[in-house]
Amino acid sequence: MAQLQQGGPDEKEKTTALKDLLSRIDLDELMKKDEPPLEFPDTLEGFEYAFNEKGQLRHIKTGEPFVFNYREDLHRWNQKRYEALGEIITKYIYELLEKECHLKKVTLPVDGTESEPKSFIFMSEDALTNPDKLLVLIHGSGVVRAGQWARRLIINEDLDSGTQIPYIKRAIEEGYGVIVLNPNENYIEVEKTKAQVQLSSDSSDEPAEKRERKDKIQKETKKRRDFYEKYRNPQKEKETVQLYIRDNGSPEEHAIYVWDHFIAQSVAQNVFFVAHSYGGLAFVELMIQREADVKNKVTAVALTDSVHNVWHQEAGKTIREWMRENCCNWVSSSEPLDTSVESMLPDCPRVSADLHFILCKEILPPTLPDCICTVSKRGQSKYMSLTTLHTN
Repeated sequence: MAQLQQGGPDEKEKTTALKDLLSRIDLDELMKKDEPPLEFPDTLEGFEYAFNEKGQLRHIKTGEPFVFNYREDLHRWNQKRYEALGEIITKYIYELLEKECHLKKVTLPVDGTESEPKSFIFMSEDALTNPDKLLVLIHGSGVVRAGQWARRLIINEDLDSGTQIPYIKRAIEEGYGVIVLNPNENYIEVEKTKAQVQLSSDSSDEPAEKRERKDKIQKETKKRRDFYEKYRNPQKEKETVQLYIRDNGSPEEHAIYVWDHFIAQSVAQNVFFVAHSYGGLAFVELMIQREADVKNKVTAVALTDSVHNVWHQEAGKTIREWMRENCCNWVSSSEPLDTSVESMLPDCPRVSADLHFILCKEILPPTLPDCICTVSKRGQSKYMSLTTLHTN
């Protein structure tokens, strides 16, 4: 077999020059540039931010919008700071749901013990007793929690753009009961104990010799990685374990659980859903698992950029037919509002949401958030439409 050709004089010269450069780098001096501690305020005031009268997040002293790159060349630290602020905003939205929207927080599972992990949803006082109509809101996947559509929009635009609050207020004004799901609150994280860490490393059933060889390779790899990570990621974060919430360990499970314990128990003659992105997938899964009950209670469904797929989810013919009559998917489009948009899926109609901006791939709910589901009657059939207050 022919020998691979050695690099020429130019390649050797480059290699020598690189080695010389690396030998002159003072690693100890570089280490002094380690990122600051990952310790952040636990209040908006601590971050020196507040929401103004327009619902916009602004710096208390400068009046400027939120700045992500607070410290140059420290992307990881800036990201952690952003996430810490996001957690505070999540709690702030929860407070608004209770104080401004007058919703009550309901703990899940309903029969949860004192010690087990818990989640919660929000409901209006009349959610289960309103005889006429009930609105159910389901957000998409990711970091968003109950009451939110998109964290980026809350931080970079305003509360009306990024939260469900305009929907909720409009619904209550028009006599709806309201249930706000919390499908991403699936587990709690707790720090691993030393025993758990040791157990995870010793739990292999492999032969001792093979395990020792693998451990040796892993230790050498870890040593090299730790050396290079010391500058890029100098702060070792705590190891955690996820404790899943019973019967609510995924968005799909959560939707089914809330249906069984709350929506199915409501007396409303007409139940309406607004489901965004992955929330649409969760609704379709709910239909698959509770088809007869959903058909009996749900009047119409507004999907917004839903990521459901009736083929992958194996939705049957009767479900697809029902969706064609009772669902509509408003999708990102430059076409005028409610213009028909082609679809490869044989389920519900897709129409333009007439969206006027897309921010960091986070798409606004249909038209803009100041809309609400209304019921209209065309002959004997009921269908979903959106009443739009503004579109700019």
